[in-house]
Amino acid sequence: MLAVLPFENFTGDERQDYFSDGLTEEMISQLGNLDPARLGVIARTSIMHYKHSQASITDIGKELGVQYVIEGSVRRDSERVRITAQLIQVKDQSHLWAREYDRDLGHLLELQEEIAREVANEIEFSLSGRRPIESPHPGAPLPGANSYEAYDLYLKGRYFWNKRTAEGFRQAADYFQQAIDKDPNYGRAYAGLADTFSLMSTWFVEPQNELMPKARTAALRALQLDESLAEAHASLALIKENYDYDWADAEKEFRRAIQLDPQYATGHQWYAEFLSWQGRFPEAFAQSEQARRLDPLSPIIATDHAEILYYARQYDSALEQCRSVLELDPNFDHARVLMIRFYLELGKYNKVFDLIHYWEARSKDPWLWAWKTAVYGRTGHMEEARRTLAKLKQVSGSLPDRNATLLVAYLGVDDKEKVIELLQKASSEHSNAVMQIKVDPAYDPIRSDPRFQDLLKRLGFRQ
Repeated sequence: MLAVLPFENFTGDERQDYFSDGLTEEMISQLGNLDPARLGVIARTSIMHYKHSQASITDIGKELGVQYVIEGSVRRDSERVRITAQLIQVKDQSHLWAREYDRDLGHLLELQEEIAREVANEIEFSLSGRRPIESPHPGAPLPGANSYEAYDLYLKGRYFWNKRTAEGFRQAADYFQQAIDKDPNYGRAYAGLADTFSLMSTWFVEPQNELMPKARTAALRALQLDESLAEAHASLALIKENYDYDWADAEKEFRRAIQLDPQYATGHQWYAEFLSWQGRFPEAFAQSEQARRLDPLSPIIATDHAEILYYARQYDSALEQCRSVLELDPNFDHARVLMIRFYLELGKYNKVFDLIHYWEARSKDPWLWAWKTAVYGRTGHMEEARRTLAKLKQVSGSLPDRNATLLVAYLGVDDKEKVIELLQKASSEHSNAVMQIKVDPAYDPIRSDPRFQDLLKRLGFRQ
């Protein structure tokens, strides 16, 4: 296993971080595609944990489970870029290889392939004494952008996409669109746009009925331009499952994405989630573990693993997984909020109230009122539950998809008729709020209802 540590930005301008971060991401991608069977490469999310870090090579190697690391730096002016890179063996910190590249910015695309190929050859030589890894088409132009300007905009898009915030998604979409405007045949920019619209939709940033058609158009255009883009196949899979409820085609697209790029941790992560919703837990855990191996410090991948444990009714293990995430990143509140569901199923209501009070001090999110209603209902405090439900109805009108929050509340107060009504409404609106109903323990009280079983059948879930 190899880790490409964040390239240091030596421009003296923090606004250029997106460039050095983007170069790191591209280096990971290039190396990961060279020889996946022999050379595993840690994903970007885990790598960025070490940005500006003083951790030793030994500690990094141990935490990530890698035998080699690449360190590098970037200096850039308006016309030229200077990149240094060195390959270090973890066990003795010996420098196996080092190079400096000084090029025109217009040659950056070819430069990345050159560095990736040289590093891969050095690793192969260190392991076997051979240098067999070569570009499949030596001398051929690198597929992708036809101009540096489009590529530069694409890097900015990925930088903001990786922030995983509403504003970050919006900025990412703007940069990807600018890249497309510069180069209408740049497939990766369309894939980035598809990724952005898909996540904005599934994260309830904007209505699915507005964004999913746009995501589909972008993903299909990306694949028309370059069928080998794993990210575009994975985005199309998200659309197929979350909007079309087409499980067969979604699985085909996930498998194609992973086949094209076995190092794509997000592809394994999303496929694991897909499998868990089907109740195919051995396969889901295998995919989730692969995602964690490729991206061991990613809080979202680890938290998704906890959610799969929850669906599999392994509540204590799910809690332990979330605690591990919070030890790594105490501010990753997604893991803390998820623990509410686990404690509810375990009947540890005091723990639930502690988490809600913590959340309430930090946020006025409408979801807060949904979970308040649920826990009051589960503990028999029906007057408080009615009060918080009324507040939820008042504040949830501005949400892109209020079905999801209302389902949490009505499940908590055991209003089966309203839950069935909301599920039917959500499915008719193509909401992804129904994705997990086959396996979510919260739906156990209505699982035997014929209308619930009919909904499972209409959504295409296998019995």
